[in-house]
Amino acid sequence: MMQQETIVVSVGGSLIVPDTINTTFLKKLNTFIRSQIETGKHFIIIAGGGKTCRRYQDAARKVVTLQNEDLDWLGIHATRLNGHLLRSIFHDIAYPTLLKSPNKKLSKEHPVHIAAGWKPGWSTDYVAVRIAKKIGAKKLINLSNIDNVFDKDPKKYKDAKKIKDINWSDFRALLPEEWDPGLSSPFDPIAARDAEKLKMEVAVINGTKLKQMEKYLKGEKFVGTLIL
Repeated sequence: MMQQETIVVSVGGSLIVPDTINTTFLKKLNTFIRSQIETGKHFIIIAGGGKTCRRYQDAARKVVTLQNEDLDWLGIHATRLNGHLLRSIFHDIAYPTLLKSPNKKLSKEHPVHIAAGWKPGWSTDYVAVRIAKKIGAKKLINLSNIDNVFDKDPKKYKDAKKIKDINWSDFRALLPEEWDPGLSSPFDPIAARDAEKLKMEVAVINGTKLKQMEKYLKGEKFVGTLIL
């Protein structure tokens, strides 16, 4: 009998909805996850908000002045919409309802669980860390739209350097101190703090290059950034 391994994967909204819904990525993710399930793996996939989130937040800001909590709720519902999209794609193998809380008991009968935003003040990265803690996972995969984390914004600084591996203390020094709705960052600073306390390993991998995720799962060298 195959030994079951549960992989926690945070899928950035920039992959699901970079502008319009990215069906090319979704098809590749669908094929990849199903191929990995055949090897005995289970997956908990947390969906980000992407452009859907930012469009709603920007629209609201143009009409009225909103508190962060209201902006957060817009983002949370955007992640849940994307989460329902993923759950529909995996409808035949996924737990039938979307996980809206990291505290919910997980079913062992379904190889895929889809989760999304929880409550104001907490990003989907934080939800991913909480879920990983709950099931005792010491590794977490963060799929984004970049090959590596940089020491500073490569769009602003030509001398920005790629980071292949980094410890939590140095990584957290690159992040803002607090979470902010719509924050564009390699990892939520609050989630990073908790991941460090849990001595968790996080692999930041480009979701458009799922071969690199496969290499990481096999323990091989991969293109990405390892935080530990």
